[in-house]
Amino acid sequence: MISLDSSKPIYVQIAEWLETEILRDRLKKDEKVYSQYQLAEMFTINPATAAKGLTILVNEEILYKKRGLGMFVTKEAKKIIQNKRKTNLLEEKVIDLVNEANYLEINEQSLIDMIKKANEEIRKESK
Repeated sequence: MISLDSSKPIYVQIAEWLETEILRDRLKKDEKVYSQYQLAEMFTINPATAAKGLTILVNEEILYKKRGLGMFVTKEAKKIIQNKRKTNLLEEKVIDLVNEANYLEINEQSLIDMIKKANEEIRKESK
């Protein structure tokens, strides 16, 4: 959800939240997304802030505009988001994780084992 305490701007959080909705298949290709006014009401924010979040996704070709109808999910949205998060977010987290493991003197195999265990637990929970 959106956090007013986050150092991340609210409009960026809106864009990321919509991306997550697309990744979870709650918003599918060619499906209409929430308007800036709906987002503003949902998160109790200014409509202009919500519009900035939507604009980010239009600029990244995750959403497209239909004049007079609103914004819709592009056919390639999920793939674009996956690639973006893989190259930006996930790689940064892996670097942070490896650095922290090195500080704690955790060897590579132990770290791999920890990742495998966490993955198994997450898969069990999602069933």
